[in-house]
Amino acid sequence: MKLNNSEETHVVLIGAGIMSATLAVLLRKLNSKIKISIYEKLAVISGESSDALNNAGTGHSGFCEMNYTPEDEKGNIDIQKAINVATSFEMSREFWAYLVETGFIKQPEKFIDSVAHMSFVWGEEDVEFLRKRWQKMIQNPLFKGMQFSENFNQLKAWLPLIMQHRNKSQKVAATHMEDGTDVNFGDLTHRLIMNLLMNEEVKLNLAHEVKKLKQKDGKWQLKIKNLATNTKIKVDADFVFIGAGGGALHLLDKSGIEEGEGYGGFPVSGEWLLCTNPEVIDKHHAKVYGKAKVGAPPMSVPHLDSRLIDGKRQLLFGPFAGFSTKFLKNGSYWDLPLSIEWSNLKPMLSAGLHNLPLTKYLIEQVRQSKEDKIEALKEFFPDAKGEFWKEEVAGQRVQIIKKDKEEGGVLQFGTEIVSSADGTIAALLGASPGASTAVKIMLDLMEKCFPDDVKEWEPKLKSMIPSYKNANVGGDYYAESRKRTAELLKLKSY
Repeated sequence: MKLNNSEETHVVLIGAGIMSATLAVLLRKLNSKIKISIYEKLAVISGESSDALNNAGTGHSGFCEMNYTPEDEKGNIDIQKAINVATSFEMSREFWAYLVETGFIKQPEKFIDSVAHMSFVWGEEDVEFLRKRWQKMIQNPLFKGMQFSENFNQLKAWLPLIMQHRNKSQKVAATHMEDGTDVNFGDLTHRLIMNLLMNEEVKLNLAHEVKKLKQKDGKWQLKIKNLATNTKIKVDADFVFIGAGGGALHLLDKSGIEEGEGYGGFPVSGEWLLCTNPEVIDKHHAKVYGKAKVGAPPMSVPHLDSRLIDGKRQLLFGPFAGFSTKFLKNGSYWDLPLSIEWSNLKPMLSAGLHNLPLTKYLIEQVRQSKEDKIEALKEFFPDAKGEFWKEEVAGQRVQIIKKDKEEGGVLQFGTEIVSSADGTIAALLGASPGASTAVKIMLDLMEKCFPDDVKEWEPKLKSMIPSYKNANVGGDYYAESRKRTAELLKLKSY
């Protein structure tokens, strides 16, 4: 291999997923002179975490995900994370509506669809938890319109498949939020990037792997391998964003920035049960989330999920967690071993010792047969028949492990931006609820890395995303905003 040419650009985005696509669109809308080059290791756009089957597609808005509303030992329920996720999703929804309104995206019904979001529980203790959760959530304008019921007939109307032939003596309850969505982030990512490419200042390079990156004289120098031709190119950039999903950890380490030291990663794989019977699929039109088992990672919260993928209605259950040493679905089994260094060895060992329930949970999940998974499905759908469901591999996630003064190291769920002191490079680490909150995450990144520019861009940002730094958000704001964005995104309005 030889280094056959050299290029220069303002911004390099590593990874062609929803995060890079969102950042690229924001930057181009705010400064039309910015040159952007996107480098993706795979030969396709959004082939990893952003792909439809590799994420939940829930349009995470805090409506149904009970892991966002933990209960403490005294029975108090904290809904702050649900509020944070809900406000973040509203920003995404507003931005997508702006892109539709200005003609940047057409046919929004291809990537976003209306579907009820529901939480479903059984057993006296969990029913009481759900009731308390609902009572607290409906006091916040973000969750206005959420309904709660234990009534068998009402639940049957909401959930005909789940309540069919269910034992009437079983204590069950559900919350119901009509204003939910299903998002195909793979389709959305593809649309964003393809529309960006209509301008010659944005370039997409598929089948290109970043091998090295270092900073010299204020610029980032990247050596990139063209996997199709087996040649290498050198690229100089003012700013680099590492949005490579699970692969971001390796690249952050290669950057050599002090802020990236001590980070480790714990990979978690996933698997769906995918329904193959159209009659069953047609009987369920909701995203129904249950309670996660003790020790389960966030991506493994069980749900019976109605999806619209490439224009076809699908029904999925899961995801079931598993363990693989790969950091990406298309990664290497050496990803985890090669990520261990002296700087992160102690945090990783400490996190492992403090998360033995997770280890036990993953071992149990890996050992499950298809029959075991069908039995788990039957807790949601009592009449489920194994012959109508097939196993389908879901995405690969890497949970963050970071240094902690008290614990030595902690396993952190969620996402985190790691950036250099000079703001010239940033990486996104972590997993759920990433895609749904991509706009908020990228705004946070821009505030960290381009603080002076963001001050100048603020009026434009507010016109694109009305809730951004809006002191008047509250009251009826979200009801009015959802009505406006629903019209633009061709969603049902409630």
